Amino acid sequence: MKRRDFLAGVTTAAAAGVLFPRTGWGRRTPAPSHLQPHPFVEAHPESVFIRRTNVGDKLDTNAKRAEGLSFAREYFTGHESTGIPFSHALAVKPNLTCTTGTGNTPEGMGIITDIDFMDGLFGGIRETGFPGYNMFAREANWMANGYCTGEYLVTGQRMQAVTAKHGMHLFDFPSGRNIYDMRFQDLQTGTEVIWRDVPDGVMFNRIGFLAPCNDEQSWLLNIAKFKTHGMGMTLCTKNLQGMVVAPLVHFCEGLEATKNRSGAERSVFHADIEQRVTEAYARHRAAGIPRWDRPETDGMGGLGMETWAHRTLDSIRVTNVGLNIIEGIYGRNGNGFTKGPGPNDTPQDFMSNVLIFGKDPLLVDVVGTWLAGHEPGNFGLFHLARERGLLGQMDPRRIPVYDWNGGTPQLAVLEEMPRTPLVCPYLRRNYDGQSEEYYHLVNEPFDYSTLSAAPAAGLPLHVHIKALTNPVRDSALIEYTLPRAGNAHIDLYDIRGSRVASFSEGWKAEGTHTLRWHTGHLPAGLYIARIASVSGNAHCRVTLLR
Repeated sequence: MKRRDFLAGVTTAAAAGVLFPRTGWGRRTPAPSHLQPHPFVEAHPESVFIRRTNVGDKLDTNAKRAEGLSFAREYFTGHESTGIPFSHALAVKPNLTCTTGTGNTPEGMGIITDIDFMDGLFGGIRETGFPGYNMFAREANWMANGYCTGEYLVTGQRMQAVTAKHGMHLFDFPSGRNIYDMRFQDLQTGTEVIWRDVPDGVMFNRIGFLAPCNDEQSWLLNIAKFKTHGMGMTLCTKNLQGMVVAPLVHFCEGLEATKNRSGAERSVFHADIEQRVTEAYARHRAAGIPRWDRPETDGMGGLGMETWAHRTLDSIRVTNVGLNIIEGIYGRNGNGFTKGPGPNDTPQDFMSNVLIFGKDPLLVDVVGTWLAGHEPGNFGLFHLARERGLLGQMDPRRIPVYDWNGGTPQLAVLEEMPRTPLVCPYLRRNYDGQSEEYYHLVNEPFDYSTLSAAPAAGLPLHVHIKALTNPVRDSALIEYTLPRAGNAHIDLYDIRGSRVASFSEGWKAEGTHTLRWHTGHLPAGLYIARIASVSGNAHCRVTLLR
């Protein structure tokens, strides 16, 4: 890079007074007042990220806690001005469904999000300075008029110990009420439930969420478990059902039970839900959604699944999630609780050692479903989500997937990722002369080309580079996009045009990539990052503060 070219690139910035910011050489770093999520994930909601964990046994408390802590340190930082204000609520939705007293035993652990992992994750968030008194873990199934009573669960006792350790809320509300004391008929007003209208809902016209979930001044962290269920995989999308106030939280109750509700409970549903659902089901069955022709026998068939899916998607339609995580340090097969294909009709756990995460719960679930050995195109939930404009891409191979490398995502090939097959009881084929094991993989090939083409995100015509956070201090995450595959080389220059860092990235596929520049002992000021590739050259400015 010639000196005159470099100076031409920084003249405007110098005139604006940003070459050497007014922070001063001896000024201390301002105290953080915001929780800042990872900038690359925030900038790429169309992508899914996979982080490998390293836990040898599901009972290794220290290893699981360490993985949660490491992930939090990689994903969250404290910042003085951008991100989630410390004054806002951090709503956490783990999978803490009913475990009939087995949540702290080896048999029950696979039912819920691992509590040791959450302990480490919460600790890492607290390290940023975010106050524990503004962190709320919620599970609507624990409400007194739900189908289980949380105060008698081992899970509730252990989770209470972890949240108390970090100064968080679990059972209580700022109003002074306790989750066990609330009844649905008392929740039409007050601060314990956040009500949201569903303008285009198929079943719901309004939904109540356990506060502070879906409050305008809250950030939602959804932490699902990597396990199977009657709905297939019970991942991020399904886990969000547990935010909905009881007894509306019973999404699996079927059409007949839903339409027979009365009073305030019935008023949140459309008056004509039977017509809405049966007409949609007939249309989808005729369109050939896989397994949608299953009759309503042996638990649930295609119509029941249509009902369940639409209730789920109505809720997703009005939910804004900050981050969705599938905790898969170990995965579980079976019915989602205590039944499965193992000895004596028990479920089985496998050390899958993976975290799957991203901004979009449905995209994360598509990838999670594939990593569990299933083909996502065979699940009606994804077809209905796509029809309703909630899912842009159903083919997992066309979703940008990144291997999480200590907080520096690297574009990856999904087919090269290890899979952990988890059999489930989803819409078993045992009719019309067909026979299938009760617990099975839903992995028959699906031709995604039969679907109308989803809108493509597209790549820029020219190479692009930028710093995701700017200004920076100790390190900068540099993002660059290549319209064509090829070698890429990135240099960093200071104000004098001297090269201070160099990165030979090697051969890179077309798409968006990242690299981490550790600034070391370089002085504060303006720096230029320049990329050279087969697609051309580009540069961006990076302001370094001290």
